[in-house]
Amino acid sequence: MLHKLCISAALVAASAMVPLLAFAQADHQAAPPVPAGSEVTLTAGVVRKIDKEAGKVTIRHEPIRNLDMPAMTMVFRVKDPAMLDKLKPGDKINFAADKVDGNFTVMRFELAR
Repeated sequence: MLHKLCISAALVAASAMVPLLAFAQADHQAAPPVPAGSEVTLTAGVVRKIDKEAGKVTIRHEPIRNLDMPAMTMVFRVKDPAMLDKLKPGDKINFAADKVDGNFTVMRFELAR
């Protein structure tokens, strides 16, 4: 009887771990969803280079708060390759970036005034 109790206790403990294991295996690269009504802060930057074939843009940018990233120059993917048709090197922009499928991605931008 004691043997069956130990097995039952082990099964209960293991089943309690399933949600924790699922959480541990989740892709922690993805950003949490933005609550409705909240606005992601735009980051100021200057377009340095555009690579339409690769769907990438190089931006010298200020710190990106939602990504906890300091100011630097780096390459981003773009959410939609058509976005690159609206940019040229030297453009001052305000943009929102996020991590999508492990890649830093420009989600939207607007030309700075």
